[in-house]
Amino acid sequence: MDAREAAAALRAAGVADGYYWIDGVHEPSPTPPDFVYLRRGGGGAGEAGEWEVGTYERGTHQPLARYGDEAAACAHLLRQLIRARPEPGERP
Repeated sequence: MDAREAAAALRAAGVADGYYWIDGVHEPSPTPPDFVYLRRGGGGAGEAGEWEVGTYERGTHQPLARYGDEAAACAHLLRQLIRARPEPGERP
């Protein structure tokens, strides 16, 4: 999975636009005050080809994990934002 496919999966799952930011793919405007993000290279902190998943709150990026490949980073992003939903009448 790549970043574009991750964005499509989040849309299909009904995740609100303001809950996430994917550099170069999904960048809501105006910028939300807090969100989960996926960015390449850790904002200059990592080596080329590295992907970072984290949270942005109160003007600060807080990395949660860094990955050497895009697919693993996308999987982490999806785990952060998509939870199993109970069936109607089923207890959560």
